[in-house]
Amino acid sequence: MSNKQSALFDRILELEPDERRVLGLAMPPLRRFWPTLTWGLLWAISVVALLATSAYLITRASLIIHILWLGIAIVAVRMFAIGRAVFRYLKQLFGHDASLRQLAAIRVGLYERLLPLAPAGLGRTRRGDLLTRLVDDVDELQFLPMRVAEPIVTSVLVSVLAVIGVSLVSLPAGLTLLVCLVVSFVVATSAQLAISGRQDREIAPLRARLGDLVHDTIANHEVLRAYGALEPQLARMRAADEHLRRALQRSAAGSGLVAGAMTLFSGVAVVGALFWGVNPVVEGTLIPELLTLIALVPMALFEVFAQVPQAVAAWRKVRVAAQRIAEVAPDTIPAEIPQPGSGGASLPAGSLPISLRGVAGRWPGAADSAFAALDVEIPAGARMLVSGDSGAGKTTLANLLVRFIDYTGSYRIAGVEAREIDVDELRRGVGLIEQQAHIFNESIRQNLLFARDDATDAELEAVLERVGLGEWMRARGGLDAAVGERGSLVSGGQAQRIALARGLLADFRVLVLDEPTANVDPGRADQLMADLVAAAGEDQTLIIISHTPIDETLITQRLRLG
Repeated sequence: MSNKQSALFDRILELEPDERRVLGLAMPPLRRFWPTLTWGLLWAISVVALLATSAYLITRASLIIHILWLGIAIVAVRMFAIGRAVFRYLKQLFGHDASLRQLAAIRVGLYERLLPLAPAGLGRTRRGDLLTRLVDDVDELQFLPMRVAEPIVTSVLVSVLAVIGVSLVSLPAGLTLLVCLVVSFVVATSAQLAISGRQDREIAPLRARLGDLVHDTIANHEVLRAYGALEPQLARMRAADEHLRRALQRSAAGSGLVAGAMTLFSGVAVVGALFWGVNPVVEGTLIPELLTLIALVPMALFEVFAQVPQAVAAWRKVRVAAQRIAEVAPDTIPAEIPQPGSGGASLPAGSLPISLRGVAGRWPGAADSAFAALDVEIPAGARMLVSGDSGAGKTTLANLLVRFIDYTGSYRIAGVEAREIDVDELRRGVGLIEQQAHIFNESIRQNLLFARDDATDAELEAVLERVGLGEWMRARGGLDAAVGERGSLVSGGQAQRIALARGLLADFRVLVLDEPTANVDPGRADQLMADLVAAAGEDQTLIIISHTPIDETLITQRLRLG
């Protein structure tokens, strides 16, 4: 497709480039899709031809005596009856195979697109909404080939063939059939748009809203119950569910209206065929067999053509899903996110001193930098405390150091500019332990092995001893002990220690700890901080971000933001 044709296509369908990219990913390649079109076309032809030949056979049988005159018609009826079932099965088989294969490719492509964006580029997308986009909206894309492209192509082609065939028998009847097809499409599509068009576009956002509420309720169930806020939260869930139910009902009502419109205009086409065909039969210019044929063909044709208005409705839902996916995974990575694969330099071996000169950074979509330009030297093995009020940019700095967001100025690691180092390579040397350490619903062993999957049990037990969890691990029954869903069986301090153990196993030479004592009781925070610092190696740099005071003997330098 040329650039001029592509621009025209976008203008006609009012597609944004990112939407068009997502929709293009949803369509299987032609080598996989053409069998679906072929079997779909043969199925549609069989549907129309079966009723036509049946009508011809019944009328013909009433006018002749010997069955030998009916042999061809009988064979044709049997052929089209078998073909209708077989071709429909093959259409569904090949269509679902192509769609589901493409669906797998879409999921992989979407995750690959999200990787460079996470986590900084996804900060404005709520977890429940993101889950809905990754599951429900992606699932909706599979209907583009099966419920939009294939029904439109096959229905239009068969309708053209049927109109031509009826016109060869009776031109007025053929023109009447054509008018009924066009008018039924306009009426059904317009009425469906008026009744359920808005709901078709709102179903995905409403489903995302409900998903957000369900996720928040499950994730924060204990807190909501403790503060007496569970019932209001459940009321919001019920209201969201009610809005979604109403939208689905309106959408179903629109589909029912399409079916009614198709039945109505099918009857009009039949009456029109009889109106134009009775007099020629009486006058002897048209044989009765052909009259029943042109009268009953519209009934079968409208069964096939009813897919077109439904395809238009399906297109609205698919497009909304494509828009939502394009929003969360745009083709162009925001300028604030480091480009994957950029920089070819290797991370220097040995210790990693850090030099920041005029460094500033901002989150995607933010107008200004989160903090003023920084000038600071962090020697290898330092224990630096970064403090400041809420909103001063502490978390922004943490994400900048591990290159989740880009920076301005100069950020050098062991004398090498960070931009010149591939982001994946840099993150093998600089690690971040976030405030909310994620604990998987697995054993203690599995929660550590993903940091280094070849670690032995002895190494795992040794690193747990270093972070002060040796006794706790043995009391729980060893490395195979479960930690519960979302770490429900561990405290906030234990979760931080497990996260530090991962960082030690991964052998990060620079560790950024973002508010490590935020979820720990004040009485235990000092001991936790002392243990975290003691567990790190002498050449390992610790950058500790905290808004609470820390024992001065644990740190070697201080940086205050704001």
